[in-house]
Amino acid sequence: MTDLPETMRAVVLTGHGGLDKLVYREDWPTPRPGPGEVVIKVGACGLNTTDINTRTAWYSDKVTGAMTDAGGAGGFAEAEAAKGTWGGQPLTFPRIQGADVAGRIAAVGAGVDPARIGERVIVDPWLLGLGDWNNPANTAYFGSECDGGFAEYTKVRSENALKIESALSDAELAALPCTLHTAETLVMRTEPVPGETAVIAGASGGVGTAAVQLAKLRGARVLGIAKAAKAQTLLDLGADAVVDREAPDLTAAIREAAGGPVDVAIDVVGGPMFMPLLEALRHGGRYAASGAIAGPMVEVNLRTFYYRDLQLRGATITPPGTMARLVKVVERGQIQPMLAATFPLKDLAKAQEAFLEKRHVGNMVLTVEGA
Repeated sequence: MTDLPETMRAVVLTGHGGLDKLVYREDWPTPRPGPGEVVIKVGACGLNTTDINTRTAWYSDKVTGAMTDAGGAGGFAEAEAAKGTWGGQPLTFPRIQGADVAGRIAAVGAGVDPARIGERVIVDPWLLGLGDWNNPANTAYFGSECDGGFAEYTKVRSENALKIESALSDAELAALPCTLHTAETLVMRTEPVPGETAVIAGASGGVGTAAVQLAKLRGARVLGIAKAAKAQTLLDLGADAVVDREAPDLTAAIREAAGGPVDVAIDVVGGPMFMPLLEALRHGGRYAASGAIAGPMVEVNLRTFYYRDLQLRGATITPPGTMARLVKVVERGQIQPMLAATFPLKDLAKAQEAFLEKRHVGNMVLTVEGA
């Protein structure tokens, strides 16, 4: 193990609630690697909806509304701390969040080849357990059940620090891991094939922009749903058409753009978007969701579901090996990171405020000076 500083800069989450729970520190203990672990000097760390959901305990069942600007900034009074994480378990504080790390290995623990020191890596955030990896009780998420990357240094299991060789900057790489593996899981669950049409709700966000590209790589025709002002960016990214999310009859707008019903619907929005997407699907169509930024509670016409033989899938835990495979996709230049903005580490709260406004396309990233 190489020498590490005793302390580091970090943004520490002190409890569930508003942005005031994010505390910038310059004297936080630097992590030391245990057996099988590495310490990474963080170059950049991406922001994600899960950071805000966890901070505010939005995941708890009693929060039934959308992730609003006010709720994201101030928290939710009805939130239950005991069920405040994606897996419905309590979070231990203080906690350093941040799942999307790009940087270089600075130190290694026992059992890890010292030759890895200096290696450029990105982190696979899913810390899958042995045995039943699809069991939430046996699985952890980087920056949630353990400390993450909103800091100068972070530690993770060696196998989750994936070597990457790319001309992309750390900030560009940090825009990818969470959004890319979530999008890939959604695409795997719906299995679009060449010639099929996929519609993607929330297409301008981090997951959405990744899903557009991954569905195109599989040969699908892709429709994005987004604000009209973001349409050209999505078309430039590869979308075949963009549907205005404010269309008075969203189902009709989707079907018009597609020239008929669609084969696949990918959704990170939920709320009032849910039924229009189901209604736009063909008989035997496939739908998958991994988010509900417009609200987790939806009204369902079960006849649409069962008379059309629809397939509905959830998409959270990513299968083993997914991120390692996606690294190769990145290295081949087949995925374009959508870096919307960067902020210095100390400005995490400001970055989350900007993230909540949803005026951007792609993802926002914190950069660490001196990395």
